[in-house]
Amino acid sequence: MSNFMSTEPKWYVLHTFSGYEAVAKQNLEQVVENGNLQNRIFDIIIPTEDVIEENDGKRKIVTRKSMPCYIFIKMIYGDDIWHTITHTRGITGFVGPKGRPLPLTEEEIRKMRLEQVKVDFSLDVGDEVRIVSGALRDTVCKVTKVDPDAQRCSVLVSMFGRDTPLELAYSEVSKI
Repeated sequence: MSNFMSTEPKWYVLHTFSGYEAVAKQNLEQVVENGNLQNRIFDIIIPTEDVIEENDGKRKIVTRKSMPCYIFIKMIYGDDIWHTITHTRGITGFVGPKGRPLPLTEEEIRKMRLEQVKVDFSLDVGDEVRIVSGALRDTVCKVTKVDPDAQRCSVLVSMFGRDTPLELAYSEVSKI
């Protein structure tokens, strides 16, 4: 093993046992805390998506794992930390050639929405926007509140005959 260590934090994919994503994330967070690794491991995400589920004629939005058996980790990788991560309960290893970590590309990070993308447009209360991702993709709604600093907006979505408030990131909408 070479003594490789990157200097910039990058996103990597970890494989977990089926159904152990939350346990693996929790165990990894404990490893970070116990090992004082906050300066090496910055974020751990279980990829999810919102889907519309119908049960007994009633529809509701439910959050589901979009990639079962995988979690994402943003870290400064080094061979010294490989053993610690791969031996954390619930994790089977890194996703990459021969189990060696392969950082995600900028394109992959954007597609999976792992990081907030700074959006260069302004929104005002009353503007109409189209939702560009998730279960409500292509839904047109009206902006009721804007928070330009956080790049978030509140909208009213007409669902099932009534207006439902939602809070969305600017990156999840496009201005009409």
